[in-house]
Amino acid sequence: MNIIRRSFLKSVLAGSVAGVILGSGGLLPLQVLAEAPKEGAETKAVNDAIHSVYGDTPVADSSDIVLQVPDTAENGAVVPVSVQTNLPKVESISIFVQDNPTPLAASFELGPGMEADVATRIKMAKSSTVIAVVRADGKLYSTRKNVKVTVGGCAG
Repeated sequence: MNIIRRSFLKSVLAGSVAGVILGSGGLLPLQVLAEAPKEGAETKAVNDAIHSVYGDTPVADSSDIVLQVPDTAENGAVVPVSVQTNLPKVESISIFVQDNPTPLAASFELGPGMEADVATRIKMAKSSTVIAVVRADGKLYSTRKNVKVTVGGCAG
């Protein structure tokens, strides 16, 4: 009987420890954890935010970037956005909202060999232009789309 009791206690203890580790996020890879952007978070103008994140590198319009965002967002607090591209050697993808109090909405750093396809939900204060900027092989490319917001999602 002691063997069964000990096995049961070991199983319960192991399950409890595993639950605590999983619940606290202790087994997540560090590369996937989100971090607040340091660059571009304090600027109010979209061009200043892009410059803050990417420096003086010129930005060229590109039809190789697919920016998917609704034409009309019923609620500016949760606007779905996805950005995809087949450009070679993509290093990062950033999303800016021109008329938001803080234009930088999201920024993703991609490692070598990662697929250049990101999706998120952003907040939009009012109807505005959403801009996707892609850094690929040391160059910057962008595309943009106007979005009409019926109910704003952030105060400014």
